[in-house]
Amino acid sequence: MGRLVYSMNVSLDLRIEQVPGDNGAGEWLRIDEELHRAFNAHAQALALMVQGRVIYETMEEYWPRGRQDASLPDFMREFAEIWTAKPKVLVSRTRDSADYNTRIIGGDDAIEQLAALRAETDGIIGVGGAALATQLLRAGLLDELLLATHPSILGFGRPLFDDYDLPIDLDLLEQRSFKNGVTMHRYAIRDVKEAGA
Repeated sequence: MGRLVYSMNVSLDLRIEQVPGDNGAGEWLRIDEELHRAFNAHAQALALMVQGRVIYETMEEYWPRGRQDASLPDFMREFAEIWTAKPKVLVSRTRDSADYNTRIIGGDDAIEQLAALRAETDGIIGVGGAALATQLLRAGLLDELLLATHPSILGFGRPLFDDYDLPIDLDLLEQRSFKNGVTMHRYAIRDVKEAGA
């Protein structure tokens, strides 16, 4: 059985966007070569990527062109190659086609389809997108968090999970510090508490 791992850049106050629709951009992020190479290694090790529509379309717009963009550093071109080639599942109710080794799951039973996919996949399944990660968490299917925590406090903006207010117990599996001040933590989701527990 596979493990669903939600990977995200976050601020110290667990915000993923300061401005709505910035889709992972922002001056608060400190993504340098060392951190990008760590992202590349993580992405390369994935058996599969599962992405919500917004994150998929953000990636689709940029990374396929990046493979041949000589103005980009080699580590960014490397990520472009990884993302384009990696098997992907796009979770969307509105898309009916996608390129770049991508199949689409949609409809009211999308979470059930992802549960079956998790059961039949060996290895790590990367999860991209807060809305999708929140649905997987609610369904008890999210196994791990991989958070790159940037040394910024945003004070407002989109949180790590959308509209989620139950306590979650985690176990720290791994941590790493980068020269740019970012820390990466990998947590196993041990227990999601019931309301009022």
